[in-house]
Amino acid sequence: MKNIILCTTLLLTSTAVAGGGSNVPSGTTIAGVVSNDPNFSTLLAAVQAAGLVETLSGPGPFTVFAPTNAAFAKIPQADLDALLNDREKLRAVLLYHVVPGRVTAAQVMNLTTAKTVNGANVNVSMMGSSVMINDSTVTQADIRASNGVIHVIDTVLMP
Repeated sequence: MKNIILCTTLLLTSTAVAGGGSNVPSGTTIAGVVSNDPNFSTLLAAVQAAGLVETLSGPGPFTVFAPTNAAFAKIPQADLDALLNDREKLRAVLLYHVVPGRVTAAQVMNLTTAKTVNGANVNVSMMGSSVMINDSTVTQADIRASNGVIHVIDTVLMP
């Protein structure tokens, strides 16, 4: 539990206030990269709703398996709305997408599991030339951030 709280605190420490009073991360941190890419607007909204912006802006390093808007669109709208309105469940799901440390694509390909910040493991495998995280495919790897690395995935991971 201490590790989750510490990682959560570390990920979200620096934010900038944008119009409308919402917290929008700045810079080249993981949170900043996500906030500057329109393909991650649902992920950004989820991170904000879960109170994890400061954590993903902290020193890390972290590896984030980042689902795109298309990945979130695979979740039925009623289920997604329920998830976004349940802060604790949302935090658990989002922290299931974060692995402590900077794990590059080359390193990921040598793993069979990885322990996430929420304490559960994700399965890592190869399907042809694609890296799979559970049932999700990594569609883009090694997006560098000042506090870690992002690997884009096509499906939201559920613990």
